Amino acid sequence: MKNQAYSPYVGKEKLTAIWTLYVVSIVIILIGAAFSVYSLVNNISIPVLTSQIPGVVFGVVVVFLGARYFLSVRKLKAEVYKSTSTFSWSNFRKAKKSKS
Repeated sequence: MKNQAYSPYVGKEKLTAIWTLYVVSIVIILIGAAFSVYSLVNNISIPVLTSQIPGVVFGVVVVFLGARYFLSVRKLKAEVYKSTSTFSWSNFRKAKKSKS
């Protein structure tokens, strides 16, 4: 058996937040894929500055960003599910640089 770094019981608030982030990341991936297919079928191109960029390119970029977000949520889940993880407002303050 592997020694897990998080406790077996996770609060309902943590579960809800993490699953919401997973759903959002999957929706981003699906929207990017749908736009890529739509652009490919209808030959959509988007003017950017002085050139025409195929819509498929934008769809693929959105899929890539959604996949990165999904992987980030996986990393976040591992940190949030640890038994030592608690909420603190001090996490949102900038750390002061030490003079060396």
